[in-house]
Amino acid sequence: MLSRVAQSLYWMARYIERAENVARFVDVNLQLLLDLPAGGTAQWKPLVSTTGDMVLFQQRYESPTRENVVSFLTFDSANPNSILSCLTAARENARSVREAVSSDMWEHLNEFYHRISAVSSRGGQLESPYQFFDSVKKGSYLFDGITLATLSHGESWYFYLLGRLLERADKTSRLLDFKYFVLLPSVGDVGTPFDDIQWAAVLRSASGFEMYRKRHAEIAPNRIIEFLMLDTDFPRSVNYCVANADQSVHAISGTPRGMFRNSAERKLGQLRGELAYAQADEILTTGLHEYLDRLQRGLNLAGDAISATFFAN
Repeated sequence: MLSRVAQSLYWMARYIERAENVARFVDVNLQLLLDLPAGGTAQWKPLVSTTGDMVLFQQRYESPTRENVVSFLTFDSANPNSILSCLTAARENARSVREAVSSDMWEHLNEFYHRISAVSSRGGQLESPYQFFDSVKKGSYLFDGITLATLSHGESWYFYLLGRLLERADKTSRLLDFKYFVLLPSVGDVGTPFDDIQWAAVLRSASGFEMYRKRHAEIAPNRIIEFLMLDTDFPRSVNYCVANADQSVHAISGTPRGMFRNSAERKLGQLRGELAYAQADEILTTGLHEYLDRLQRGLNLAGDAISATFFAN
């Protein structure tokens, strides 16, 4: 496969997953708004801190109000990680390799982009924010399902899957990091009913609340960390994503599992080993934010290694 085609499929997948997960970030706060105790106020600044776009946000907006943060993360074309920017980039990548994607994939992505773009062109006013962000998530689900059903499961599929999984691992870790940032002003609230509400909102935003409750009877931080970070079966857990990304790289290169012949396989193998032996209690003891920060750096290095291995000209 041409590296140009592989790169476009990889980034198309990453951008669609990123758009979905930005919708999830906003959904965290919207869920918390519904459950805030009397007199409580929502925090919007942590949302921007979690996405890593605070410097750009401060250049473009005076204060982290709900209106400003939602606009920045949803429709701001100057923000390369906004939902609109991500779908624009995904569509452009798909357009550049039309011969490599199915007609059903292209038609859905094109419609998905135009639907979000139309809302932006009307001023970005959301009559029902909950329904809008839910529609972004479902648009991403549908694209993933169409791709699964219509794209041959050869190299194209594995590059698509690799991009989707690596982006998902990063964003699941950032959802957990959002909980850390929210608690910074009120550490004394840990263990309170509102703390449980925050953890439940994080689970719901990862579409993991029901699966978590089937396994555990109560909201417990160490079990939630274990579920979203280390679970081997839940498809949004970091461990699941890294393990399957590693499998995708080996399927592309043909290297036997358990071995590495390039930097991408080595970096993903290292991450997979670290997650396989990690324990939730140890993560909480050493510091959730510090662990997630190291993990995100590791995921970024894995992404750089993938680019150098497969896409370098």
